[in-house]
Amino acid sequence: MRILVIGASGLLGSVLVNNDLWLRDEVVGVSSRDADIRDSAQVGRLFADLRPECAVLAAAYTDVDGCEKNPEQAHEVNCLGALHVAQAAKQAGASLVFLSTDYVFDGSKGQPYEPHDPVCPLNVYGHSKAQAEEGIRRIIPEACILRTSWLFGATGICFPGKILELAGKLDRLSVVDDQIGCPTFNRDLAQIIVGLVRSRAQGVVHATNAGQCSWYEFAREIVCMGGFGNVLVSPVSTREFPRPARRPAYSVLSRASMGAYGIGPRTWQEALNDYFLDREKFIRGQQELVASSSPVERRRTI
Repeated sequence: MRILVIGASGLLGSVLVNNDLWLRDEVVGVSSRDADIRDSAQVGRLFADLRPECAVLAAAYTDVDGCEKNPEQAHEVNCLGALHVAQAAKQAGASLVFLSTDYVFDGSKGQPYEPHDPVCPLNVYGHSKAQAEEGIRRIIPEACILRTSWLFGATGICFPGKILELAGKLDRLSVVDDQIGCPTFNRDLAQIIVGLVRSRAQGVVHATNAGQCSWYEFAREIVCMGGFGNVLVSPVSTREFPRPARRPAYSVLSRASMGAYGIGPRTWQEALNDYFLDREKFIRGQQELVASSSPVERRRTI
């Protein structure tokens, strides 16, 4: 099968284009440098040139607070861009996997959200994704809409990376403890996507690592595993830590829909251990890249 990954330079896409994951399948990754999904003509040409049998749309404007400040950009990328991809996939006869978010929910349920639960986003980011879901269902009713949450990985900006950076500078961190969700490791999610593509999954599927925690509990585990025993992590309320975008207090996603495809993810704590191994390799690789470059190239890199 020929797989097109749109958003190949992102936190998920960068690991999803690993050929070892797909084995017999052919995977091609593209980024915004290859095609701007806000431009329907560019997206159409991309599908015409690459002729994928399946497209995975992992490209998005994922800065939640940034979306709140730039709602037009959020709508153009996350909604209109997604619809352009869906239209092009339909015309090409390709199946589609669309990456969505737990932030389509308002967090008032108090129990893990099922795929059929009604959406009610609190912020611009969640609203743009919810609109995209609705539009995609109209264009390709059999598309797979894959909701995930709290994505982290060593190859991009994420919560663990920010916490480790702060832990290296400060002796005390304050992290909200009244927002509960499911951390999801990018490499685990990539493997789940491969399984869903091969199973020709349709409809809404929720995919995260097993377990749940607050941001405070997540941060405390990161600091502990990172060897920052001298750093005190203190819990604070969302009210004490205001952000431009509202977040749901409880956005845990039920994993029952994954079970229908025989997928049983490991815990987020187990995945976090692999995150540190990946992070060490990534940092070592960056250091080797800088060390092997010429003086001129090194100045450009730095």
